[in-house]
Amino acid sequence: MRVSIAGAGNVGRSIAAELVENGHQVLLIDKDPGAIKAETLPEAEWLLADACELSTLEEAGIDTCDVAIAATGDDKVNLVTSLLAKTEFSVPRTVARVNHPKNEWLFTDDWGVDHAVSTPRLMSALVEEAVTVGDLVRLLTFHQGSANLVELTLPEQSPQVGARIGDLRLPGDAVLVAIVRDGLAQAPDTDGSLEAGDELLFVATQEVERSLADMLSPRIGGAA
Repeated sequence: MRVSIAGAGNVGRSIAAELVENGHQVLLIDKDPGAIKAETLPEAEWLLADACELSTLEEAGIDTCDVAIAATGDDKVNLVTSLLAKTEFSVPRTVARVNHPKNEWLFTDDWGVDHAVSTPRLMSALVEEAVTVGDLVRLLTFHQGSANLVELTLPEQSPQVGARIGDLRLPGDAVLVAIVRDGLAQAPDTDGSLEAGDELLFVATQEVERSLADMLSPRIGGAA
């Protein structure tokens, strides 16, 4: 897979290193000469240029990329880069970094963003997931649709403790996609049963989140 990354700062280089280690081709783009540190990752391609310019993206051959990542510290740059990659070069998948939570509403497919990554939101979700039992916590929003990835740790008093997974009648279009038990993730087994303390991961629309929480933890009955 070929991946372009706009922004060769600490975040961009860290992403690039992970991708290179996993066997992917990576191109790092940055207009700041001080950010071009090819010696830190010689396996990657490096380009000193402005990722907001069409000519730069054309020179980079971004139309041959499978994924375009906008990882600069400037939300405006990340939005413009994503929009150009998607609309002008038809990159199949775009991922954009959200630096300021107040701008998160802009990072949608209207701006060419397939997936937005907001560090403050992720950190908040992880904190909530770590300390709450019985609360439905929204971990991730899929911008190509209206679904969210949500998590709930099943409390001891839940009426669903001991229930056969195949007999669960989940509200609306909610889907149980994974169970984390004793620190290990497993696919749901229709013949298995739920246990107190199970971390349940669902894909569900926002409209059914409250009903899902009510079903699993009626004492709480709310989404984070």
